[in-house]
Amino acid sequence: MEVKNKIVIVTGAGSGIGKATAIHFAKHGATVVVSDREMATATEVMTHILTSGGKALAIAADVSNFEAVENLVAQTVKEYGRLDVIVNNAGIGPNLLRTHESSLHDWDKVIAVNQTGVFYCMKVALVQFLKQGGGNIVNIASLAGLKASPNNISYSASKFAVVGMTKSAAMEYATKNIRVNAVCPGYTQSALLDQLIAAKPEMDAILKSVIPMKRYGKAAEIAEAVVWLASDNTQFITGQTITLDGGTSL
Repeated sequence: MEVKNKIVIVTGAGSGIGKATAIHFAKHGATVVVSDREMATATEVMTHILTSGGKALAIAADVSNFEAVENLVAQTVKEYGRLDVIVNNAGIGPNLLRTHESSLHDWDKVIAVNQTGVFYCMKVALVQFLKQGGGNIVNIASLAGLKASPNNISYSASKFAVVGMTKSAAMEYATKNIRVNAVCPGYTQSALLDQLIAAKPEMDAILKSVIPMKRYGKAAEIAEAVVWLASDNTQFITGQTITLDGGTSL
């Protein structure tokens, strides 16, 4: 895939899909800014990439803090002179409660990271892309942003929002050499899925029963789609949501 020498930011890159995506970009020759709320996990992934012969830099950032996002992009541009791709992956999971049981705190926290954080990253990256004449955004949405997801109100709302923001921005900047797409993973092996099954162990069998492939997705499989969308191989694709769910949405 044509991402060699691209400068790429991946948020929430300390684990799961973000980590797999950062490693996959580096494998294909991109320079990766590994960003996570925790510097320790970002550094761990950066070290893995460097020891594997790739190019990476770790920068801690809480995407729900606008100044932190500004600093993330500014540091990247200062170090490398430009930003080619931003992958907005940072996110947190649901509380698994019905809507009337959900707390205001949970709503505010999930929306702040999953929705507002993506907006902040898009806004700041787009300013840089307009300055330099182009760029690419890949947002990590979810199957929960495409279809009903009960006991999941804040998470579902945030991911539906990410799909909508992706489509709106794609239309706004299509003539500016800026593409905006999203991937919508289904049930994927990750810390969020582990959290769900730990809270309700019976969900493991229930979830697999609704996946035609009868297995969870792998983070590396999601990463493959993200890097493809960010590559020069997909220059006529914008405003799309690519669903990777083993057939669940069928």
